[in-house]
Amino acid sequence: MSMITLTIDGVSVSVPAGTTVLEAAKQAGIRIPTLCYMKGLNEIGACRLCVVDTGARALQAACVLPAADGMVVKTNTPAVRNARKVNLELLLSNHDKKCLSCVRSTNCEFQKLCNEYGVEDENFYAGSMTETAIDDKAPIVRNNAKCILCRRCVAVCHKVQNVGVIGPIKRGFNTQIACAWGDSLSDTACINCGQCIAVCPTGALTERDDTAKVFAALNDPTKHVVVQPAPAVRAALGEEFGIPMGTSVTGKMACALRRLGFDKVFDTDFAADLTIMEEATELVERVKNGGVLPMITSCSPGWIKFCEHQYPDFLPNLSSCKSPHEMEGAVIKSYYAEKAGIDPQDIVVVSVMPCTAKKFEAARPELGHDGIADVDIVITTRELARMIKLSGIDFANLPEEDFDEMLGESTGAAVIFGVTGGVMEAALRTAYEVITGSKLEKLEFMDVRGLEGVKEASYNLNGLELKVAIAHSTGAASKLLDAVRSGEKSYTFIEVMGCPGGCVNGGGQPIVSPAQRDVQDPRVLRAKALYDEDASKPVRKSHENLAIQKLYDEYFEKPNSHKAHEILHTHYTARPKYK
Repeated sequence: MSMITLTIDGVSVSVPAGTTVLEAAKQAGIRIPTLCYMKGLNEIGACRLCVVDTGARALQAACVLPAADGMVVKTNTPAVRNARKVNLELLLSNHDKKCLSCVRSTNCEFQKLCNEYGVEDENFYAGSMTETAIDDKAPIVRNNAKCILCRRCVAVCHKVQNVGVIGPIKRGFNTQIACAWGDSLSDTACINCGQCIAVCPTGALTERDDTAKVFAALNDPTKHVVVQPAPAVRAALGEEFGIPMGTSVTGKMACALRRLGFDKVFDTDFAADLTIMEEATELVERVKNGGVLPMITSCSPGWIKFCEHQYPDFLPNLSSCKSPHEMEGAVIKSYYAEKAGIDPQDIVVVSVMPCTAKKFEAARPELGHDGIADVDIVITTRELARMIKLSGIDFANLPEEDFDEMLGESTGAAVIFGVTGGVMEAALRTAYEVITGSKLEKLEFMDVRGLEGVKEASYNLNGLELKVAIAHSTGAASKLLDAVRSGEKSYTFIEVMGCPGGCVNGGGQPIVSPAQRDVQDPRVLRAKALYDEDASKPVRKSHENLAIQKLYDEYFEKPNSHKAHEILHTHYTARPKYK
């Protein structure tokens, strides 16, 4: 590999040829501010915050400037600092400055840079403001008055998710990020994954705030309000309260939910075990009876909507199982309601999810029974954190508490649902023992773990070859399904997670800036928290969950029974490709 040497602020640094000045500076321990930049995803030099002095006639953007041998770079001259400040002032002049009421206040990259460079809220460049409107019809709310045209959302939507429903429209001062023909996101093939929110440096993209609905339900004496948090929430919630990334806060979370006033604190992990019982049985039945293969998981609502829009020919391949939180909601309003003697219409089920797509999912008419929705309200990890803060709960110092019995017991297989490959691994633990009749001694299926976009493995179960594949992000899913469609690849079982890294990196999780991601990968650290929790569980196979066994004995009889299909399974709908 050819190496070059350059000098940055008096520091000599050697880097491979082709390295940008920005990356060379990082290697030298020199920070150059960025705003539009995301490594490997959005390297376009649009915001001009990373300008540096190389002795050329004009300052140049370090994120797109190749380092050259012998180059002398200055990153902190008066001219450089002034240029950055002017660029911030120009962006601020066309920006909604309601920072105190913005959900991203104190966690806004633009706000932090303005503070750092001493930009004051004055009308430096008085004049017209770009005419904008708020699009709040979908679970993802777009407010272009707060958009700085960094195009990160466009990049992740096109390059990572392969959805591509947003992009720049108009020209010059009137440029905006929008959907084609001025459509709302709700009228497009948007999958509501929220990855655009996760990369937005400001409050231009947020989830629909449903916390007021939850508070109203909690204050309604006629309602029995039940809450269920997803596996991935416990691996990230602590970050909102200064707890190090990668710390599982399961016990504190249960305590906080109880203090918020929920009547019952159940765990979506219980339904993850239930999902495995239904899904593994469905897979075995398909394999033995010539059913549609490969069977594909149905836990991720972003992936489901993507399949409905882009790959409707694969709808028969989808498992008919509802996602875990929808299963839990269905069980709460049937089995639990009967046991507790409560009218299902008086029960409000609140799901705490790492995922903005769950908001759309909960409103699907297919996901209910007898005219009653399985889940009433979905809030994200971020929304739960806001509720805890607003209620004055000192989360970091809370004691550890357990979930409520009946629908709160879970296994290690359930908790890893939040990681890419986790659903597959959990299913394999059960499928192995169901098919072979033998006890599985080594529970870790390492071949299905990791962050490769597509992973493959093959297992021989008493003569039955089980060829599996895992994809995370709908962009990776596209590549995998194209290979299956063309006949290039053949599998028995496929797991797809809509978000990169799985639910731990969902669109509703705590925001992690690109600068933070350079140091800590939330996908890795949050995943480790879940794997560690799995390893510490006394029971690690879904079919060994005693509460699940009791549920079948008392209510469903067996997995995939007629009653189970009525309550725990669903169907899907082909949707227009572009609308």
